[in-house]
Amino acid sequence: MLIVKKFLSLCGMILLLTTGCGKMEVADVVKEFTNHVENAKSYVLKGTMEIYSEEDTFTYSVEANFLKDNFYKVQLVNQTNNHEQVILRNGDGVYVITPSLNKSFKFQSEWPDNSSQSYLLKAIVNDLAKDSEVTMEEVDSKYVVKSKVNYPNNTDLVYQKIFLDKDMNLSRVEVYNNNDVVKIKVNVSSVDLKASLKEDDFKLEDYVNQNANSTNSSDMNQQKPNSNTSNNEGNSSTGDTSNCVGSNCQQEEETCDPKKENCDSKTPRDCTGDDCKPSKDKTTGVLEDIVYPLYIPSNTYLSGKDKVNTDVGERVILTFGGDKNFVLVEEVAQASKEFDIRRVYGDPLMLNVTFSAISENSLYWTSNNVSYYLAGNDLSNEEILNIAKNINQSTSVVNGTVSNEK
Repeated sequence: MLIVKKFLSLCGMILLLTTGCGKMEVADVVKEFTNHVENAKSYVLKGTMEIYSEEDTFTYSVEANFLKDNFYKVQLVNQTNNHEQVILRNGDGVYVITPSLNKSFKFQSEWPDNSSQSYLLKAIVNDLAKDSEVTMEEVDSKYVVKSKVNYPNNTDLVYQKIFLDKDMNLSRVEVYNNNDVVKIKVNVSSVDLKASLKEDDFKLEDYVNQNANSTNSSDMNQQKPNSNTSNNEGNSSTGDTSNCVGSNCQQEEETCDPKKENCDSKTPRDCTGDDCKPSKDKTTGVLEDIVYPLYIPSNTYLSGKDKVNTDVGERVILTFGGDKNFVLVEEVAQASKEFDIRRVYGDPLMLNVTFSAISENSLYWTSNNVSYYLAGNDLSNEEILNIAKNINQSTSVVNGTVSNEK
């Protein structure tokens, strides 16, 4: 009888092992990964991000720093041209910084909580929590968890796959479109969940160009709004709205004309007063080529082209008419002598080649040493992004067709 009991006990153990004793279900994996992330007071994630657009692949080195509860610092370096940008969230707000230009955008934004972010652990956890239909499979000894994503400005992105090892370490994130094609891939090389970061690691001052004037830091602090005056967030501490970008930041009816020298390249409705020109290098910026979009909405055509000489270089204003009126302003991107902060009522957004500033009916970005501002009340944000992503150095769109023109 004792032998029979031992035999039955041994069979039971074998049965448990062969049927997956302790096998993780999707709810268990989500819960364990969530706890893994939320128990970390700070972390540093390093890896690479690949963005796929048509036949092109854009590759970035990425380092994401996080400190509870809402301090973020994401450094992205384009591996082709070594161009660096930083997106920073600290106690003062959300910034997108371009160190080489000594410039930053400051946003009134809930980033990163208002959209998915494939390189931020907390954003991934939020996606999992919001999706009641998360699925999972095991592939090559990894848990592959599938969830919906939320990219408000890119509805083409619909779901992601999260690759976790048995210890809940993240190794890869893939974001897919409706056709099950990977559009974004983040390969994680390391995650330090005991990084011991502190608030001083998230200072805007750290990104002021070290070669700029010695007064930069104090000038920058004068431009920053008081963090306790949230009702006046769109204004600088002096009440100046000159460094404001976006249709909602207009404070006065009098507007600048981008054809005049005293206006920055933000289009007429976003720039007010005679002081709307930020401090820039006096080096003359000459546009070697006018850059035209390869895509424009149907029944829309190039109706005007103006080239304006300013005290800092050339500015080109392309006007498009028809069913979808819009304007595209271009000029050479030049580094500011003093740290320049421009306020945006919108969100930071990753284009294929750069971080951009998107607000209602407008987009600002810098690529290949050219600054662009695209705006049109007739355009949806999706149409604005389609135009911006289809810019080419050697072609022109005229009367709705593409022609080779320099």
